[in-house]
Amino acid sequence: MSQPATPPLLKDLNERTVLETIRSGAPISRAEISRRAGISKPTVSIALQSLLDVGLVRSAEPEGDGPRYGATFFEPVAEAAGVLGLDLGARFLRGGVCDLSGEVRARRDVELAGADPTRVFDAAAELTEHLLEESGVPAPHVRSAVVGVPGVVDPATGRISLAENAHGLDGLRVGAELERELGVVVDIENDVNLAALGERWGGVARDREDFAFLSIGTGLGAGLVLRGELHRGHHGAAGEVDYAFGEGIEREVDPCAAALLDFVRAEAAHGGHATALSEPFAVPDVFAAARDGDALACAVVAEEARRIALHIAPIAAVADIGLVVIGGGIGANGDLLLEPVRAELGARLPYPPRVEVSALGDAAVLSGALSVGLRDALEAVFVNRRG
Repeated sequence: MSQPATPPLLKDLNERTVLETIRSGAPISRAEISRRAGISKPTVSIALQSLLDVGLVRSAEPEGDGPRYGATFFEPVAEAAGVLGLDLGARFLRGGVCDLSGEVRARRDVELAGADPTRVFDAAAELTEHLLEESGVPAPHVRSAVVGVPGVVDPATGRISLAENAHGLDGLRVGAELERELGVVVDIENDVNLAALGERWGGVARDREDFAFLSIGTGLGAGLVLRGELHRGHHGAAGEVDYAFGEGIEREVDPCAAALLDFVRAEAAHGGHATALSEPFAVPDVFAAARDGDALACAVVAEEARRIALHIAPIAAVADIGLVVIGGGIGANGDLLLEPVRAELGARLPYPPRVEVSALGDAAVLSGALSVGLRDALEAVFVNRRG
């Protein structure tokens, strides 16, 4: 009497479970897969054969010199699909390709200062070509890209808004333009949102369920992760904290580079602090001088910490998050900013969040793009495995 056929849904579930067990424990034997997944050995064997047939797993050598007892070990085929991530920043285009294991196979940065949209899209296509060649992942295996952009991405139209200073991209459907240039499906996301996801994937917010990422540099923005999911808001504009203060006072609390330099000039003109700084003032010089004890620079850093805390406080008070990660060109100066920011928040909030500096630096956005693309690629490669 023949065995009844396994229902397609159960077969699919078994294969997914076996593949995930192999991904998390490779190299791993058939018996160990059965034990960890809680699936019988015959069922594991059927699922394994399907995964071997479509090239998602392969046999592997076990680690160490221990006994094998004739067992066959398995590992996932990392190059079965590739993930393309791009960070389209105000000054740089950063790109990377990783495989299904999350290993970054290629990474490059291209300077884009002053580039118009046409040059930006051409540069993205050229960079993608170089990355695919360097990565060793076959181009047909890279079917989509995740791209971080400054500004708000309209969830209905894909148009970019609130990005007036970013290469003239404001109002454009950047995803559609890049799809034509790259020849793959493109998912566009706000860059600070991706930075938050990058920190959750491989930074100081790893596996945190509730936190915020605050980016401070030439611009200002926040990414919110609540209950383990990115919170975009009704219009996709969650985290636009530079709109949190009313007209007339925003310049006085703005922590971005231009406003900070205005404060430096005003304080220098007032003459209340001894300083070795002089025009033209630059943000890196101010922080370097503060490290040397320059009185004006130290006053500027204290003011910057106050301004950063003023932008964190409303987020922490409303969402009751336990962690804020600060990044961006200014936020990277944690050795000078962390303690005064923490002190300001402690004086203002009954439950101040822990504040840390990004562990990923200028790679945070790209890391987030790759993490989103990796999740989607794992699903896509499994769904399309029969092809």
